[in-house]
Amino acid sequence: MTKKIIAGGCSFTLGNELSDDVDGKTPSNKSWARLLANDSEYVCTAFGGLGNSAIARRVFDSVSRNTDASGVIVMWSFLSRYDWAMPRHKELEDTRWASISPWDTNAGNEEAFRTMQGSQTQTAQWARRQHTMQETGVKPFAESIYKHAANQYHETYLSWKSIIWLQNILEKKKIPFMFTLADNSLFYDEFKQHKDQDSFMTALHTEIDLTKWFSFGERMMGFNQWALLNDYARGTTHPLDEAHQDAVKLMLPTFKKLIGDR
Repeated sequence: MTKKIIAGGCSFTLGNELSDDVDGKTPSNKSWARLLANDSEYVCTAFGGLGNSAIARRVFDSVSRNTDASGVIVMWSFLSRYDWAMPRHKELEDTRWASISPWDTNAGNEEAFRTMQGSQTQTAQWARRQHTMQETGVKPFAESIYKHAANQYHETYLSWKSIIWLQNILEKKKIPFMFTLADNSLFYDEFKQHKDQDSFMTALHTEIDLTKWFSFGERMMGFNQWALLNDYARGTTHPLDEAHQDAVKLMLPTFKKLIGDR
């Protein structure tokens, strides 16, 4: 019987800027997740700009619909992105969900356009996103969140809670899984560990089963950091094909151990 692998993540998992990328609209066949899945049926829930709450939500939704899933692989993203159920609007995901990042604010817009200056495709995608954010009412909400409420402590709490929630659901359903990460800011602020902030964070961190994780080096190095450190070719904001290929070589033993042969 053909295995079915469900993948979750953001643009690093969808495969933005890889050689077969089509404007970030469809999953790449050259992303780390697709290469790991190999001949298995592949269900990709990843999308560019998703935060960890959205990643967990979309994977859970897919697992609920695909009761024959053989395994789940997730690359968790950056802390600073939010997932919000908004008043219904036809332009929102499933007419309801909005993924919000610091780049969706006026201040963040400037950084986004500076970063993406070299890519006409990404700049156009971002301009369309900003139009949608304005039309759906998400943009003023984003401005308010990042001006008055956003902070690393709360974002760490939300991300870890989402990770633990999905982890526990997969364990309850007896679905094998492997988690990894794009950037170690999920667990670290420079050299300080988020878990050391107080007893609550220490206890929350203890609930994460790190035996089911793959990291790319010391201090939970993430895929994007590893690719930068090793000077892999990059597009505007993402590692290109070779980094994904070599990442899979590193990840494969852990994948086989946790999920089994492909």
